[in-house]
Amino acid sequence: MQSNSHKDLTDKVALVTGAASGIGCAIASKLAHSGAEVCLVDIQESLLQQASLLMNGQVSTVVADLSSPESIATMQEVIARKFGRVDILVNNAGLQHVEPLESFSLEKWDEMMHVMLRAAFLNMQSVIPAMIKNGWGRIINIASIHSLVASPFKSAYVTAKHGLIGLTKTAALEVALKGVTVNAISPSYVRTPLVEKQIEKLSEIHQIPHDQVIKEIMLLPMPQKELIEPEEIAEMVIFLCSDPARHINGHNLVVDGGWTIT
Repeated sequence: MQSNSHKDLTDKVALVTGAASGIGCAIASKLAHSGAEVCLVDIQESLLQQASLLMNGQVSTVVADLSSPESIATMQEVIARKFGRVDILVNNAGLQHVEPLESFSLEKWDEMMHVMLRAAFLNMQSVIPAMIKNGWGRIINIASIHSLVASPFKSAYVTAKHGLIGLTKTAALEVALKGVTVNAISPSYVRTPLVEKQIEKLSEIHQIPHDQVIKEIMLLPMPQKELIEPEEIAEMVIFLCSDPARHINGHNLVVDGGWTIT
């Protein structure tokens, strides 16, 4: 997919959560490059400002704690005052915690469900009315290969990502006649800070070096033995915003290097 074949998004407002680094930052940058007015949301203020500077300051930023409904409501109010509407919503914010089920804390479980599932629901609930009114909207939920398969020690993450696909499908049915599409993208391991932290934790759990974790655990199920780059996922988001993708709705686009072929 070449960027010059994509829809010009100069008349669109985009909201990207978890935009301070990794996949979210790449998506926000690509949307801005395509002409959209982009609002970057993240809890990490310093990284958020650094990301915006890399985009030449042609974006807006909002610091928000997506585990808190009150913080989400404040974020939505700020965005409504500044932009009036959101045309493209990318629910990307997420976190990982690698821990055996028997020692996985309820506090961490709740935090992960709130950030990756409840926040996505609240954001979708907030933006859909204006999308329906305007007859156009794109909602893209960044899920994971773990929306399809499970891995040990990731009970909350796997559960949240499975739930996000159910939410995606349900919303897609509800807005199907309104000019709005709702889709998910499920990548396997992407070269991000989140994955780097997983490598460290898995190295500790299995008592093996980092390189061995990547080769023997992470990339073992992937016929294409390499990490995915964040920019590749960003390109898929731009495609889903394009006119040729208008009949792609309620789908989970899997980018897994062949992991789930069999």
